[in-house]
Amino acid sequence: MIDWRITNGWLSAATRCPSPNCDARPAGMAVDLLVVHGISLPPGEFGGDAIEALFCNRLDPDDHPYFAAIAGLRVSAHLLIRRDGRLQQFVRFEERAWHAGESTFRGRTRCNDFAVGIELEGTDDCPYEAIQYQRLAATARLLMARFPGIAADRIVGHSDIAPQRKTDPGPAFDWPRFRSLLDHPEGN
Repeated sequence: MIDWRITNGWLSAATRCPSPNCDARPAGMAVDLLVVHGISLPPGEFGGDAIEALFCNRLDPDDHPYFAAIAGLRVSAHLLIRRDGRLQQFVRFEERAWHAGESTFRGRTRCNDFAVGIELEGTDDCPYEAIQYQRLAATARLLMARFPGIAADRIVGHSDIAPQRKTDPGPAFDWPRFRSLLDHPEGN
């Protein structure tokens, strides 16, 4: 049985991989948005440590032709859910991770200020794994309890807050399936 708790901003079920790509949220800023992302590095490939390397500024531009263009990016997310359900946390939930970039939600800009970002290892057009939906729903419920401003209608995709720039988690992400698991924990 997995221990699902948040202690000092860290998810107990996750391996900690602290990223330097974070900072303090603006004073008094309430967390009230959860953004679901999709990522694979190299694109379309799963496994390996390239995502962790990117979020921790250790990506070697010589390891793959695609990496040369992104190795200098300073990005992160709070949490990564691997295809096998393993969890890696890069930033404490109370801190601002650099995941959303230029973004807007319901007229508010700078979503990183008030959002938690969760990456799913995947692509826009490849179905996500059942275990990823289960882990995402379990984590979302914990975050909703910790940050009451996050309601079900405030869980969105990266494409919803940056539609001109981003497409993730993509059409392969089954929102009805996720919402059903969110509403019915016994399905986990």
